Amino acid sequence: MKAIVLAGGFGTRIQPLTNSVPKPMLPILNRPMMEHIIIKLRDELGITEIGVLLYFKPDIIKEHFKDGKDLGVNIQYFLPDDDYGTAGAVAFAREFLDETFIIVSGDLVTDFDFKKIKKFHEKKQSQLTITLTPVENPLQFGVVIANEEDRIEKFLEKPSWGEVFSDTINTGIYIIEPQVLDLIPFKQNYDFAKDLFPKMMKEDIPLWGCPQKGYWRDVGNPESYRDVYKDIMLGDIKLPFKGEASSLDKGTIYCEEGITLNKKIRVEGTVVLGKNVSIDEGVTLKNCVIGDNTKVSKHSEVIDTVLWHDVKLGVKVKLNNSVICNGNIIKDESKASHGVIMAENCLVNKKVSFEKDIIMWPDKVVEASSVISSNIIWGNKYKSSIFEDGSVVGRTNIELSCQMTTKLAEAFGSILPKGCNIYISRDYHPSTFMLKRAFVGGILSTGVNIVDPRNVPSNVMRHALSSKEDMAAGVHFRQSVFDPTETEIIFYTSEGLPVDSKVAQSIERVFFRENFRRVPYTDIGTVVDDFTLSDEYIEAIQNSFDKSLFQASEIKVAADIMNGSTSDIYPRIINELGIENIILNAHKSEKIKSADIEKTQTTMQNIVRAMNLDCGFLIYPNGHKLQVVDGTGRLIYDYKLLIAVLQLLDMTTDRKLKVLLPAWAPDFVSYENIEITMDKLENLKAKELKEYDLIADSDGHFAFSEFGLNRDSIYASFKILELLQKSGKELSKIVRDIKDFVYKGENIPCPDTLKGKMMRKFLEDGKGKQTSNVDGVKIWMNDDEWILMVPDQHNEYLNLYVQAEDEKSAGKIFYSYQDKIEKWISE
Repeated sequence: MKAIVLAGGFGTRIQPLTNSVPKPMLPILNRPMMEHIIIKLRDELGITEIGVLLYFKPDIIKEHFKDGKDLGVNIQYFLPDDDYGTAGAVAFAREFLDETFIIVSGDLVTDFDFKKIKKFHEKKQSQLTITLTPVENPLQFGVVIANEEDRIEKFLEKPSWGEVFSDTINTGIYIIEPQVLDLIPFKQNYDFAKDLFPKMMKEDIPLWGCPQKGYWRDVGNPESYRDVYKDIMLGDIKLPFKGEASSLDKGTIYCEEGITLNKKIRVEGTVVLGKNVSIDEGVTLKNCVIGDNTKVSKHSEVIDTVLWHDVKLGVKVKLNNSVICNGNIIKDESKASHGVIMAENCLVNKKVSFEKDIIMWPDKVVEASSVISSNIIWGNKYKSSIFEDGSVVGRTNIELSCQMTTKLAEAFGSILPKGCNIYISRDYHPSTFMLKRAFVGGILSTGVNIVDPRNVPSNVMRHALSSKEDMAAGVHFRQSVFDPTETEIIFYTSEGLPVDSKVAQSIERVFFRENFRRVPYTDIGTVVDDFTLSDEYIEAIQNSFDKSLFQASEIKVAADIMNGSTSDIYPRIINELGIENIILNAHKSEKIKSADIEKTQTTMQNIVRAMNLDCGFLIYPNGHKLQVVDGTGRLIYDYKLLIAVLQLLDMTTDRKLKVLLPAWAPDFVSYENIEITMDKLENLKAKELKEYDLIADSDGHFAFSEFGLNRDSIYASFKILELLQKSGKELSKIVRDIKDFVYKGENIPCPDTLKGKMMRKFLEDGKGKQTSNVDGVKIWMNDDEWILMVPDQHNEYLNLYVQAEDEKSAGKIFYSYQDKIEKWISE
């Protein structure tokens, strides 16, 4: 048997630890992670012929391992000329792989019994065996379901929480017969999970899953790197230590040669020391690993900490739960009592104090007596990823500083074609003005040109994007309506849609690697103002409606602009269309708070009721969300507004309409002329969305494809008025006639580590019932009643949605599953 060790990853999520070394070379007990894998392959399976697939910083790996003779193996290196994916890279070793081979990632830490995996493979006479194991958080891995015979039936690579259907995952450890290589095209991007496995399943070639229990950790981020060391010290996994063991004080110390070790030190737990380490008197060492040529000065404390090579600690330095990379100098009396991760070549001057879990990027200098309360380079929200659903959200001037925003712009500009044009717009708030200015400089440095419409709502900019062919992308800055301390930066494609997860990951990869495109001064981008976007948008809406329809009616409405960016637009449109109106809060103000929204709703209800208006609209400050008050002065719940709009469409259309809704939208009411599709709304392309007449949800968001594919509360409000005029119905009567039922959503706390388990338990509980896992897991109790569980993408809770005939039935469904979830969590 031969082996392939995958060692080509960029290590983006574990930055800044991989700033100067590839991830397989991160030290575990003073050996590169990959070395532990090679030793395990050699000792357990007797493998001596090992191929190493390289890509990112290959010379560092080659320089360390050379030909492998020091480890008693023969290593051959394979370096693809491009990123061809996991399977595509293995195809480069096709001639080497002339017998059964095992594939293992070089960035794993595991104690799986490789002999048992091999025996399983041989017993099943398998062509390809995937090693499976349950994990707490399956998001970064391929989720797998195998039948009772261990044949794999379902596979999904790197799902969102809403798609997770099990906590059993693909560990990336495969045993493969050489004929499988014939299924992999050469010099094409081809992935095991996304391409090869689906192809084999489609051709009915059995994929076998070998279940393994034991220790397995993909060291994907700085926190998991620290956790490996905690697990080693707790004895959860046993790995070979370098050096000779001896008892000292209350612990065991492993020492290599050339160590100056003062006997007046305190030792507790397990301590591992590399070559030429110097430990002065009075030092306390507990459960720590110290690399070569490192010096720890008098009376310092190194507890639950990893020091890499060439680190120098001054007198009375205190480190706890920390990772200190190569070449760092930490001077006297500095302390990190609750954790710091410090990339290489930083200088920390005297008496610096680090608060909890600070991350420092390389080559930073910290002035004496500083108190470091936030990460140095980017904010503490961005430990593993920056984007949330096409947006970057953070506290203004803290997580989203000018420095952070400029880097983000440089990363975004670097993935765009040089010389292309993009829109950058903002709302009226001073924070968005500041951050947009920082962003502009970063974009220009990459040779991308900016068209600046200044202060416009995002839906105005998105409408222009979708209608002009010479624009490559758009970016909009706005203050959060629900948390005024936060700014949102939303990135849009040339079609006016939020960027999908693949584009977001490409931006993050450039951001973390700082691999920015810097053009010569002759190619620096330009900025051109364009103040026509609002006029074009207003004209487009006005041309979408028959003015005579409104002018012939006696409809009277109120609209609350909520002091937002639409204040220059909405009054012009409603007056031009000839609709009698009252406009509230039409001046721009950054002082609106989330607490004011309830007061705004109450005011609108009172005005509609007192003045006998037909309805009232609440246009949220950024123009993306709509709420409506009917003629009786009642605020229409968002989900009932969706049903009312669907019923208006149903009674006024002369053709079959197609509507796209999320899986959690209510479906209690049926429609004669509307075909509804329930699906995920994220990552869909414009071509797919154009198939639908309406894309909506039950949170007040509507996109009518006849006008555009993005949420637009301005257009939606006039469309509702048009539908009311065509139907001849009063909105209050339509809402009143909606069949009674209960639809509600609740959050239940759940750690991220148990979300995969909850998805699996829900699926198991739904056996024998109608179920769906389009987004989360939905279980029907009968034809009309269901419960849907979707793990939240960004917070530690589960979103539960219930649809039922009445409150009693809804309560019975909800509380029964709440009890089940609490029981499953406690198991």
